[in-house]
Amino acid sequence: MEILATGVQRDERPLLEAAFAGRHDIRCLETFLTADTLPLAAGYEGVSTSVNAVLDAPVLEGLVRGGTRLIIQRSTGYNNIDLAHAERLGMTVARVAHYSPYAVAEFAWTLASALNRRIVRAASRTRDFDFRLDGLLGRDFHGRTVGVIGTGKIGTAFTGIARGYGMRILGWDIAVNDACTELGMEYVELDRIFREADVISLHVPLMPSTHHLVGARRLAAMKDDAILINSSRGGLIDSAALVETLREGRLGGVGLDVYEEEAGVFFYDKSLEVMTDDTLARLLTFSHVLITSHQAYYTVDAVEEIAAATVRNVDDYLAGRITECTLIPKGP
Repeated sequence: MEILATGVQRDERPLLEAAFAGRHDIRCLETFLTADTLPLAAGYEGVSTSVNAVLDAPVLEGLVRGGTRLIIQRSTGYNNIDLAHAERLGMTVARVAHYSPYAVAEFAWTLASALNRRIVRAASRTRDFDFRLDGLLGRDFHGRTVGVIGTGKIGTAFTGIARGYGMRILGWDIAVNDACTELGMEYVELDRIFREADVISLHVPLMPSTHHLVGARRLAAMKDDAILINSSRGGLIDSAALVETLREGRLGGVGLDVYEEEAGVFFYDKSLEVMTDDTLARLLTFSHVLITSHQAYYTVDAVEEIAAATVRNVDDYLAGRITECTLIPKGP
């Protein structure tokens, strides 16, 4: 079977091609799948997409007209796909159910550490031969409180690192994870985390119940010097409320690897364009805000696992198998 893979990063391409070698043919494009790039998918029964593809009803209908029957998303998240419409069209949709949780957990702590110890500011200064320490005072993580919101595989890996720091660990999820309690986590009400934690990291999926989970009320409850990290989904945070909180001179740092309006911005070179997203532009003006372009997952280990899962999803589609990766199964 020949697969068209869109939104493929240059570092990702050789790993994806190696996984498919001898199994199925694959054509890799850096271009993201949108209504404008839809003609590129014509004639491909299977299309593999990235999280920044726009798979709304019109795009899905265009894919079906072009002969596509299988969509394989190379991520765990799939909020960019209109699943209900895909099912009505008789399409099969699969995702990558999981990959290295350490990639994202380690990156979340990288953001927290960089903010706490003012690493970006320090590195920028030394490049200009400015070796002062003014404004670079950080705090020990040891002995302080971390709040882990979402205690699945990534949250558990994040918790393990927190234990290594010697932190008091508070957690919240819809169900208790014994692996986290064994690491010393105390499960508490969500609002208590926002009141007590010195570092808060988000590891829950984006769904209607978690949209803007962190809004004005919870931001107001946070300590003035607390650090907020989001390496999950941008829509978990009300970005406009976050800007207002920062304008008030509150929070010790904010690390965002995701942003609620990142589609069409993240993964693109916008350096020669005017930034029309006023909220994102405002966030980038704060010296204690660190924004990266959805790269938390981006390690060799994780990308190899994603590529291998993508191949298995093709095999399962051809065999008519339903697995944990299947979002919409193949019809009769």
